[in-house]
Amino acid sequence: MKLTKITLALTAAMALSGCLDDKQNKTVDRGFDSKHLSQLKAGIWVDPNGCDHWIIDDGIEGYLSQRLDKYGKPVCSGVAPPNTAVGPYNKGTTVPDPI
Repeated sequence: MKLTKITLALTAAMALSGCLDDKQNKTVDRGFDSKHLSQLKAGIWVDPNGCDHWIIDDGIEGYLSQRLDKYGKPVCSGVAPPNTAVGPYNKGTTVPDPI
């Protein structure tokens, strides 16, 4: 019974440690080549519905957010065919993409 309690306590402590985040500034990419996110190069990925998303490939990490107009509606510009990425989205880092 004592071993079960210890195992349960250790499991709970490990699970809670994953919730702790010492990264205070969410606008900074922290990794091999850490820099402010504004220094990364964005491209556009067109989803299957034809709407645009900002995409950044930082080698190992990636960032994606839907492109919205000033009223909060999706932008569907037709810049490329669906399921296509265009622009320098993977040029903001020296870390090669393993995929």
